[in-house]
Amino acid sequence: MNSGKSHKKSALRVNAGVEKPEAVNPLLQQKPDKFRKNHANPREYFKAIQTGNRTMLSQAITLVESTLPKDHEIASELIRLCLPLSGKALRLGITGVPGVGKSTFIESFGLFLIEKGHRVAVLTIDPSSMRSRGSILGDKTRMEKLSVNENAFIRPSASAGTLGGVARKTREAMILCEAAGYDTVFVETVGVGQSETAVAQMVDFFLLLMLAGGGDELQGIKRGIMEMADLIVINKADGENKNRANLAKREYENALHLFPPFTNGWQPSVMTASALYGENLSLVWQQIEKFLHLTKENGSFVKNRKHQDYNLFEETIHQAIHDHFFNLPEIKKRLAKYKNQILNRQLSPYEASQKLLDFYFLSFPK
Repeated sequence: MNSGKSHKKSALRVNAGVEKPEAVNPLLQQKPDKFRKNHANPREYFKAIQTGNRTMLSQAITLVESTLPKDHEIASELIRLCLPLSGKALRLGITGVPGVGKSTFIESFGLFLIEKGHRVAVLTIDPSSMRSRGSILGDKTRMEKLSVNENAFIRPSASAGTLGGVARKTREAMILCEAAGYDTVFVETVGVGQSETAVAQMVDFFLLLMLAGGGDELQGIKRGIMEMADLIVINKADGENKNRANLAKREYENALHLFPPFTNGWQPSVMTASALYGENLSLVWQQIEKFLHLTKENGSFVKNRKHQDYNLFEETIHQAIHDHFFNLPEIKKRLAKYKNQILNRQLSPYEASQKLLDFYFLSFPK
């Protein structure tokens, strides 16, 4: 082919295309605030939460969980507005060994309660990676039926390394959910293996899920967790596993007799259930109702709530001091310096911490 000829009829010729659009929506350039996330003020959040707006409730919890200093003031005002509307819901803590079926149990039990006329909020705590601080947050995918029910609200949060797998702002999230009209709030923890004291101190009823058929039924669980449980449920008691579940039930009942009695007069018990087939869920609820009747009758329910409020007061102070300390620019600068010295073994951790604390207290004398 003659290279000097025209390529008008060549298959390699490129036709004129349409004009390339701008990479950025021009409307966003003209009105930058129009499509950005709405940063409502506390009263707007409060009004939306009261009307049952689940989207705004989710955004409000995100605001409360935020570690940004600019969000703290808004979050504090929102909690203050919601506080008078809270306190009337049942706060139910649920924990258990990995694979015990916590999500399946919560979904089945939640749907059971909704059928009885309740409104259910679920605060699920996903374990955060200690390496990346990331979290899967996949509980909505594990509770498909409950997540689409208009009388349910599911909020996954990352534990971010918090002791016991309980997110630092779980208590505040509970207050927001109660203000939104949810009368039953589940708090699902990461699971047995860390201290569950944190969740036990923020709920009314602590339910421990266990499995049967794993050899010695009392292995792999700390005595302290059993001592905190108001009810132990052997889950997955169905099919060929029923006999093993009943055997495990007797072993746990024998173990409970070794523990000191509860000061509120309640005697913990053990029962079997199948969340997958919805078996014995009504019996679980009957036990919870008995507990509520007893503790409200003898005054221990209110006493426990007051104790929880004081714990929240102390925890808030501890967190505020922690945030103030580590957010100071000069502390950050010295922290980086001491870190290098510690890693290079030029300074011991004890000396470094004492130097940092001495500087802090000299900067803020009594």
